[in-house]
Amino acid sequence: MTRPNILVIQADQMTALCLSAYGKPYAITPNIDKMAKNGTTFANSYCSNPVCGPSRASMMTGRLPSDVGVFDNGAEFLPSEPTYAHYLRTLGYKTTLSGKMHFVGPDQLHGFEERLTTDIYPSDFAWTMDWEKTDEAYAPSVMSLLSVVESGHCERNLQLDYDEEVFIAARKELYDHARSTDDRPFLLHVSFTQPHNPFVAGRKYWDMYEGRDIPEPEVPYIPYEDRDPWSQRYFMTIRQDEFEITPEQLYNSRRAYFAMVTHIDELVGGLIETLESIGQLDNTYVFMISDHGEMLGERGMWFKFNPYEASLRVPMIMQGPGVKAGHREEALASLIDLMPTFTDIASGGTFDGYAASHDGRSLLDRPDRNSRDDRVFIESTGESLYGPAFIMIEGSKKLVYTRTDPKMFFDMEADPLELTNLADAPEHQAQIERMFVAMKERWDEEGLEDRIRASQKKRMFVHGAMKHGRFPTWDFGPDYDPGKVYVRGSTDPSTTATKQRGRFPYVPVTPPQFPRETKK
Repeated sequence: MTRPNILVIQADQMTALCLSAYGKPYAITPNIDKMAKNGTTFANSYCSNPVCGPSRASMMTGRLPSDVGVFDNGAEFLPSEPTYAHYLRTLGYKTTLSGKMHFVGPDQLHGFEERLTTDIYPSDFAWTMDWEKTDEAYAPSVMSLLSVVESGHCERNLQLDYDEEVFIAARKELYDHARSTDDRPFLLHVSFTQPHNPFVAGRKYWDMYEGRDIPEPEVPYIPYEDRDPWSQRYFMTIRQDEFEITPEQLYNSRRAYFAMVTHIDELVGGLIETLESIGQLDNTYVFMISDHGEMLGERGMWFKFNPYEASLRVPMIMQGPGVKAGHREEALASLIDLMPTFTDIASGGTFDGYAASHDGRSLLDRPDRNSRDDRVFIESTGESLYGPAFIMIEGSKKLVYTRTDPKMFFDMEADPLELTNLADAPEHQAQIERMFVAMKERWDEEGLEDRIRASQKKRMFVHGAMKHGRFPTWDFGPDYDPGKVYVRGSTDPSTTATKQRGRFPYVPVTPPQFPRETKK
């Protein structure tokens, strides 16, 4: 067997808590279910920051976002940071990206040899958070509940256009690999934008839920005055006071979200079917992930940016050579574990060529559940906060801390809906103190806040300065030379020869049955 390929399929804002593989069979996902049947489901998998840019930079580097300097969706991801794409290139892999990655800054590749599409969101400093704005809640991306109020059927929008482009480009890349003389294994990262809000779905997927039970949130609406301080700030950050969501709007938004997940599931199936078509399915590790979750009306909350499970939990399912089929791994896992996992797969053992430290641990080697090593660190350093927030999960216990708020502590085994804050419970004080000490050892809170505020100030100044005169662009446009595709500008003497190169499976040239005599 040749060295294995790696296919990463990433959704955007897909919570694990709507999937059958995670005990929540709300969305129709036969292909993701099949992946779980054929591989391993990491039952307790988390992002490292519940927002796109920091989560993805962390995922690619195997480090927490604050160590990489990606604090919010307007923070530059430095090209000097080694990513799994860089490491796999050094290991002889072809690395390709199709879709969204929310890179901010002039480097729009970060180790990928090729990028097949542009991004869907800004690559500049426009979405920089400003913690100096405390008079009222501030959201640089201008979030609101309009994308909830307007939920429902939509036959076409930017998200549907984008995901179609991403899928077609990725599928063609797989076929190009099969037709190529390049014998390198591949890392192909395919990143879709659904089911990120707005919550709208095409008729095909919307109608699949006609007459189907759409469960209401497990935790009903919590009034503003009964929410914790973080959740109160978030309420105002997304301008939730502008709308009172009706039962019909709640139903439509959840139905549309599940329908969008079904659309992504169909694309997952299409990519796996393509792997099978080119004869590479048995030699490819396939990962199904998201960058963070979605509250989807739980507690009356929407989107991400907060410390609750629906916001933090992400699907993480792996299938491939030697992966246990139908296995449910209970030990904690994080997106930062992907980088060391990929390098271990690519190197055929335990990779030791790292150019920078990393926090992740290979998914091929999990700690015992509920041991002191069974823990993940999560942070939030952007919107709805006035200082860095830290989350530590150890086994089934979660500690949440930011200097402006009282601590929160949940026993998620006894209280999976996080309804009871046990931070003041005498019987938990020893563990809370031990976990808080671990937080203090992991993060320099005061130093980090100083770094973040300085970064915000510089980025906002630079972004403002760039508006004077011609505004530069860091957007990425994929290379496409029409003279080198189909039979346009062909260097072959024969149109037939050009077409033969595009066939898969390859058909050898058949010599003429009655060759012509050369004229003298």
